[in-house]
Amino acid sequence: MIGLYGRVSTEEQAKTGFSIDFQVREGKKKAGTDDVKVYLDEGISGEFLERPGLDDLRKDVKDGIITKIICLDPDRLARKLMLQLIITDEFERRGVELVFINGEYAKTPEGQLFYSMRGAIAEFEKAKINERMSRGRKEKANQGKVVKNNYTYGYDYDKQNNANVINEYEARVVQLIFNLFTQPNEIAQGINGIAVYLTAQKIPTKRGAKVWHKQVVRQILMNETYTGKFAQNKWDTEGMLGNKHKPKEEKIAIKLRPKEEWIWVDCPQIITEFQFEQAQKLLGEARRRYAKSGLRKYLLSGLVRCGQCENTMTGRRQKNWNTYKLEYSDIKNTAGAKNKGCGMRIACDTLDTLVWDRVHMWLSQPEEIAAASMEETQDSFADQELERIENDLEKTKAARKRLIKLFSSDIGMGEEEIREELKELADKEEVLKQRHAELTAEMENVQNYESSRNLLKETLEYYLTLNPDELTFEDKQNLIRRVVREVRVTKDEVNIITF
Repeated sequence: MIGLYGRVSTEEQAKTGFSIDFQVREGKKKAGTDDVKVYLDEGISGEFLERPGLDDLRKDVKDGIITKIICLDPDRLARKLMLQLIITDEFERRGVELVFINGEYAKTPEGQLFYSMRGAIAEFEKAKINERMSRGRKEKANQGKVVKNNYTYGYDYDKQNNANVINEYEARVVQLIFNLFTQPNEIAQGINGIAVYLTAQKIPTKRGAKVWHKQVVRQILMNETYTGKFAQNKWDTEGMLGNKHKPKEEKIAIKLRPKEEWIWVDCPQIITEFQFEQAQKLLGEARRRYAKSGLRKYLLSGLVRCGQCENTMTGRRQKNWNTYKLEYSDIKNTAGAKNKGCGMRIACDTLDTLVWDRVHMWLSQPEEIAAASMEETQDSFADQELERIENDLEKTKAARKRLIKLFSSDIGMGEEEIREELKELADKEEVLKQRHAELTAEMENVQNYESSRNLLKETLEYYLTLNPDELTFEDKQNLIRRVVREVRVTKDEVNIITF
């Protein structure tokens, strides 16, 4: 039976006019009959071997159903010479005759040479097309134009002027999301709370979905476009075109280009740069601050950390002499925990009272926190903490080296004991590195001293609307989270780190 293969991609159809219908019509004319089996790949690039129509054709050739194949020219089979040779060799080994409408393919040295040259030229032409398209997109971006519709929530794409324009309804939702996340409120707590609220209000997503997922809210909060700066040439998508025809394990992932390669384009502003920076500061803490509530409420939930082992300290109920007490502890009993904790604990009422009294005093005397606490914690604490972590890392590395020497010398400790200590040191080093990265990121994200003063000013304005004698648990928790970034507990002291 005769098989007729046709393929066209969008840009080729616009350029050559070799539509699918044209290829089928010419193929049947070449065959001299309408009794053919047609295999088509429409809108699919010839750069990839995995194509639905071609896959079906190769399967039927393997099963002996097809004995002759007609195709417009070698470019239709594949755009890469290597793929053309793979396909034609596969057909020839099964005794299938391959016929091209635009020129004959002779099984002679001259014919093979001509075929290879045509394939190489087609591959070169495809590469040049890709290069010209990429260069054209970059040139447009450098001229301040938006190259394509990125479906950014809050904007519509003006194709005629190559620009993002504000979608008034969506822009108000974007402002709502940032306000709910950065300002004290009783409507929605954290990213997940915002997603639940938007879903309940029946606000559609950009693609019209009824349900908002927290990852969508997070992406909006992290999108710098809303400050009036839109990044293009941000993602490297090379090789992803054929993903839809590849199994999951072979799919090529999108890659982020280095920031110096991004091309920035001005666009309408929806939120202020200050509010965006404020959101970035809070995002790093969001997972801990707004974790799922348990049976009991803890005023400092998500804020307490052990100053010795770097574990977070969570609230728990502990039995002591037939009475139950609430405490914050760094002990991790979960399976697979990298650091089980050093056993640091402190009574909830003791720490809660200490922190609230300090925050209450700061809010009552704003100049004191603005002039002293904020500046001190922004600079000296972070620097001192980084220095301490770096020293601990050096000590940990030195201890590992000593153990490795012992391991190779067969002196002193047993092999199993050395292995266990090496593992503990490796886990400690991992915790220190993670904390070092967190602190470094926090220092980079803190824009300047004025930004912190503005954040404090907003908190004070909120505080003044409340009656200090009638503050609820939620009011106190909101105020603390607006001022305090972390509470570090050691055996000797409690250190309150502010934003």
